[in-house]
Amino acid sequence: MNRTIARRIASNAYALRIPRKAISSQAPGNDVSSLPACPSHEHEVKQSLKSDVQPQYDVAIVGGGMVGMALACSLARMPLTKQLNVAIIDSNPALQNKLIIKKEDPPDPRVSTVTPSTISLFKDVGAWEYVLQNRHAFFDKMQVWDYTGLGYTRYEARDIDKEALGCVVENKVLHYALLSCMQNTEFQKTIYPSRLTSMAVPRSFSSTRLDSTSSTTTLNNQGNLAKLDLSDGSSLYAKLVVGSDGGKSHVRELAGFKTTGWNYPQNAIICTVEHTVENQCAWQRFLPAGPIALLPIGDKFSNIVWTMSPKEASDFNSMKEDDFIKAVNHALDYGYGPHPKSSLLGNGDIFSWLRADATSSARESFEVPPKVLKLASARMVFPLSLRHANDYASKCVALIGDAAHTVHPLAGQGVNMGFEDAFALSKVIAEGIAVGTDIGEVSLLKKYEAERKPANIMMMAVLDGFQKAYSVDFGPLNVLRAAAFNGAHYISPLKRSIISYASGEQKLPLFS
Repeated sequence: MNRTIARRIASNAYALRIPRKAISSQAPGNDVSSLPACPSHEHEVKQSLKSDVQPQYDVAIVGGGMVGMALACSLARMPLTKQLNVAIIDSNPALQNKLIIKKEDPPDPRVSTVTPSTISLFKDVGAWEYVLQNRHAFFDKMQVWDYTGLGYTRYEARDIDKEALGCVVENKVLHYALLSCMQNTEFQKTIYPSRLTSMAVPRSFSSTRLDSTSSTTTLNNQGNLAKLDLSDGSSLYAKLVVGSDGGKSHVRELAGFKTTGWNYPQNAIICTVEHTVENQCAWQRFLPAGPIALLPIGDKFSNIVWTMSPKEASDFNSMKEDDFIKAVNHALDYGYGPHPKSSLLGNGDIFSWLRADATSSARESFEVPPKVLKLASARMVFPLSLRHANDYASKCVALIGDAAHTVHPLAGQGVNMGFEDAFALSKVIAEGIAVGTDIGEVSLLKKYEAERKPANIMMMAVLDGFQKAYSVDFGPLNVLRAAAFNGAHYISPLKRSIISYASGEQKLPLFS
């Protein structure tokens, strides 16, 4: 009898053993040792745990756009982070099905101007080779002027001994490159084709800025993990939640981050246009209602970003194609004012004493941009705003990209700021792993904030200053603006500092 009882006890003990895989995927707090020691079968134990077990990840990236994928790609490539288990939450079908880019198709109007600094970051993680396989356009010169005919400057890569000032790439190509780079690794990732509906994070007295109106709740029994509920009814846990879900970030809202900012009284029209010749220069002209930019995108195509009042944007968006093309050429040529060939640029001007030390590009004369022949895409209109999160990090949560900051597109710096955020955060995560720190610990995440926040604020201030300076058409102010333009054109140290700052190679502007 005693032997029979012993065999039954041993049999029951074996039946209660839980496979290693099931344990590793359990939500914290579901301790197997706390299960009642009652007779059962292994499959019955599995069934009883199935409804309670929710997946746990090291990092949950909410938003799988370009900036979110940059973070994932960087984590996948660094030795200390490539073993992390990462969830990517985004309903974009491109994350599930490999995007097919046909070179014969006209360029998409949604493009980004990536700086040499961003290009270097892409090369470091192996993503740039995928960009080079698709359409892109390097440019080694940029011409900027205003409608008064007084302000003019020209930048060239040779002024700072570089081969290019930047590269214009379609957003879908950048996204494809980062996604391809990540997929060609053994990175442990799970893509959830869903949306975040609610989030609960552990409260931290050192990092909390949540108020009573926040929809974030405190986790009482999940330790240092955040819980995310998705629109498909599923839930998951993560040590760190990264909000890369754009200017209207749901993560930012749920985590209780406050923002500062305003909407500009401007909209932007973007579209792809075609020329009879290839464009190899980036052009920008400041008009009374806002700047117009003509950016090379490869072959005989260029991208237009034209800022104007919402009423004008609506009118230009709805006008016939021929009329719109005439308006674009008018704005890039003699429209609104003369070419910059006044006495300020002639012999004996007030900057003539600087010419001995001027850069080579300062001796180049004004050029008229290539004529636009026809539209190659639909026109798109979007409102402009400046928005900045007062904090980038709290317990278990960090913001990157537009979730942390949105800027005016006049210098094309927004996405570069986001990429810098993503790569900086990945390095901070690696540093935390190296010293055994919880990657959701607020003191660690604040290191990321301390690195990126001052740089982003400085860039936002510069861009906002340009926007405001050209929002007023006033004679004396026009002269001051022209003087600043020409100073940037002729004063070599100033010009080199401006180019280096815009290229992302100098963290603070001018002579710092």
